[in-house]
Amino acid sequence: MVAAGVHIVPLMPAQDVISVAVEAERLGYDYCLVADEGFHPDVYACLGAVARATERITLGVLTNGYTRHPAVTAAAAATVNELSGGRLVVVLLAGGSMVLSPMGIERARPARVVADALEVLKGLWSGREVSWSGRTCSLDRARLGMGAQSIPIWIASRGPRLLELAGQQADGVVLTVKPDLGAALSLVEAAAASADRPEPSRYYLGRICYTPELLEGQRRTLSFVLMDSPRRVLESLGLAPDEIAVVEQAAAGNQPGLVDGLVTGDLLRRYQVSGTAEECRVEVERLARDHDLSGVLIDALSSDLDENLAVLADSLPIIAGARP
Repeated sequence: MVAAGVHIVPLMPAQDVISVAVEAERLGYDYCLVADEGFHPDVYACLGAVARATERITLGVLTNGYTRHPAVTAAAAATVNELSGGRLVVVLLAGGSMVLSPMGIERARPARVVADALEVLKGLWSGREVSWSGRTCSLDRARLGMGAQSIPIWIASRGPRLLELAGQQADGVVLTVKPDLGAALSLVEAAAASADRPEPSRYYLGRICYTPELLEGQRRTLSFVLMDSPRRVLESLGLAPDEIAVVEQAAAGNQPGLVDGLVTGDLLRRYQVSGTAEECRVEVERLARDHDLSGVLIDALSSDLDENLAVLADSLPIIAGARP
């Protein structure tokens, strides 16, 4: 059975984040993840409210180790986990240029930052006092006030080192580029085998664009996605060497405008599931079957509440129809 989830990018009022989450539970979604976007409604304030307004749906946060010390994340996540009755999952990622660059934070050593954050979370959630020194953060006789916590940790990434870390240590891995799924999962599988552990659960995250308007709406974030992607992913999307050079120049100078011209209709269709509702259902079914997916997560990123609610209602039958 392929689980269905929604990933809320909170480019909307906090009350709308809560409304989308409540509606996702009512419709029958299994997961509701909220992104930690820095300049937008605070993810933990929203999740705390969602925890009290829902009963069943698994909640999640997508966060990084740059904008919050991992110990702060550990405490915030434990709080939401308590409020929700143990329904939280934490998704670690390297952090993107859309958030870090405006804060003047260099995206340095992303694999190390995520690895250190993972160690801090596991250490503090053990309930024991922890003294530990990593390369990007440390703990000195730290103990979590809420006691031991059982919270799954997923990793969302396109980079090879983090995909390998997911295979070695994570409970789940989240992948976001449709044509790169096979290559990304090969890295996860090999790392899990080397670590002699079960592979993490696999989740595909992306918008299901069953109308031309939804496909066009993906333009607002794709330039940033390209800037934060390794060459392997750019090549999987069909970018030529000169186009990849433009993306790398834009990433180095935080100039997403340089990439906007590369975001064509063809590129959008290669990146996302798109077509009629039936064509999308067939494509989701193929992705789930070919890559043994545990779940499919859709984006809710509009500033318009009605649009987000419509996406929830229309996307769930597509995912449900693809379930074997």
